[in-house]
Amino acid sequence: MKYPIGALLLASLFSSCNNLNQKIVDTGYIDSLINNYTFPPLVKDNEKELLFWKNRIDPGRPGQVNESKYASALITRYHEQGDINDVKEAELLLKNINRTYNSTLSLPFIALTSSALLQHQFTQADTLFQKAKKIGINGFTSNTLSFDVNFELGRYNNAGYSLKQLEKGNDYSYYFRLSKYTHLNGTIDSAINAMLHAAGLVKESAYLQGIALSNAGDLYIHAGDLRKAADLYKNCIRLNCADFHSITGLGWIALVHDKNDTLAEKIFKFVQTKNKLPDPLFKLYQMAQGRGDKILEKKYASEFVAKATDTQYGEMYTKYLIEIYAGILDEPAKAESIGKEELNNRATPQTYAWYAYSLFANNKKDDAYKVFQQYISGEPLEGLELYYMGKMMNALGKGYNAQEFFKAANKNKYDLSPDMAKDLENNLQ
Repeated sequence: MKYPIGALLLASLFSSCNNLNQKIVDTGYIDSLINNYTFPPLVKDNEKELLFWKNRIDPGRPGQVNESKYASALITRYHEQGDINDVKEAELLLKNINRTYNSTLSLPFIALTSSALLQHQFTQADTLFQKAKKIGINGFTSNTLSFDVNFELGRYNNAGYSLKQLEKGNDYSYYFRLSKYTHLNGTIDSAINAMLHAAGLVKESAYLQGIALSNAGDLYIHAGDLRKAADLYKNCIRLNCADFHSITGLGWIALVHDKNDTLAEKIFKFVQTKNKLPDPLFKLYQMAQGRGDKILEKKYASEFVAKATDTQYGEMYTKYLIEIYAGILDEPAKAESIGKEELNNRATPQTYAWYAYSLFANNKKDDAYKVFQQYISGEPLEGLELYYMGKMMNALGKGYNAQEFFKAANKNKYDLSPDMAKDLENNLQ
């Protein structure tokens, strides 16, 4: 039997629309995850490690090995439970090792460099890395840390050189960093493939594999393929049910794709009970925004700010604070202040875009445009920064430039807060 071409096209279109409208995050799956949650073996094993190495430390005879192992286990617990005090305690241990050995060992400086990167203390990380190099470290460690430090500081040529030195290793470290580098340059498919390849190289380590797969899930969100992102997040949760980054990722998909703010709220509140970082509050602020509840949105925004501005977090949350100060809390002067401070920590096209937008929000349009011309124009940006620049150009009467930024931001629309995504859609009409 022959079907008219028009009927086939309509059927195909209807099927395509159904696929787009299908919910991705299943309520039953989330309910089961929450109701049956128990601490995974990874967490239990690390608790044993903590106790073992802590009991071996003798305050009367300070050393290196026991203290370093205990510090490492504390950092692992931070990744699992989000208690910043674990990072601070680990740093004290490492600094004590330096005092004991008169800063003659490279290992404490290597660990402190990683800790500084973790806390977004990028200039400090560079200083610590240089001290480790001066004492002497192997080529692999030097190249991995050199890439990490230079990449975060916006020294992309130097980062690329270090990455090239790692290429012959053909290992997890290389492909993980290759993914970050190619993502920066806008080749998202290559970035995803590199991250998935990294995951495939460490199947014997559920922890490392989970980190790579979760990052690949994030990249799929950037690319707009939320179904693949969700599949990877669920794989990560199978590997480690305490992977709160992946659990949060499912909540984000429930919010921005499924438009199920109730399920998203349930997920974010669950994560909040298990993880001590401010991040769940930021997601709850975005959830309330998606729901259209301005009172609740302001409540969660204020709670996030109160927690994220605690001095122990330093500049870890600058990006998110600028969004809130320039938005729902309507305190653009604070956005400008922390945006300017961030440039002392790392001056990259992204951080200049945050600063330019904060100037714009604070009604300093000419200053904002000067920053754009000098530091941002022609540089690689991600969805949020592209949206910011589109808003700026629109207000400056540069309609063509605004549309170009909006079109580019639309490719990463699922990175944006719900109100931004709606505003972007309106600006593209």
